[in-house]
Amino acid sequence: MELILKEDVIGLGFKNDIVNVKSGYGRNYLIPQGKAVIASPSAKKILAENLKQQAHKLAAIKAAAEEKAAALAGVALTIAAKVSTTGQLYGSVTNMTIADELAKLGKEVDRKIIVLKDIKKVGDYVAVVRFHKEVSAEIPVKVVAEGVPAEEEVTAAATVEAEVPAVEEAPVAEEAEAPVAE
Repeated sequence: MELILKEDVIGLGFKNDIVNVKSGYGRNYLIPQGKAVIASPSAKKILAENLKQQAHKLAAIKAAAEEKAAALAGVALTIAAKVSTTGQLYGSVTNMTIADELAKLGKEVDRKIIVLKDIKKVGDYVAVVRFHKEVSAEIPVKVVAEGVPAEEEVTAAATVEAEVPAVEEAPVAEEAEAPVAE
């Protein structure tokens, strides 16, 4: 089913995009919610005319998105999280955590436009903030163990692997057969 999106739909497309979706998703969700209309030939002509008339508005929206992306250009986040002895996080670092950390720096970003996989280990990652379909910013994210100074973290991660003892198989002593008393 071919639809014209009336607003941005996360994971599907942006406003005024023509997308193909399964008919049930279109009929039961997108159209009743007012997020899309059927892409008939007349609707496509209306869309083309509207895009032509709104070209300067779209350019302004893109320029605003580029400005927001430029504001995040030098930002790098370091997130302290509780970590087990094996380097696994208790919980995970998500887009909501990234949005909260950016808010602490004075950069307001909607958590829904931040794209990253859930982070479940200590290390370096990259979060992508999609301001516009053509404009995105990459933010380096470093996840460290809570309460561990930065220079100790590298050595702690190396020693965590060394501390895990190798399982040695002990010889099993065969039991002597004892007479059974009846």
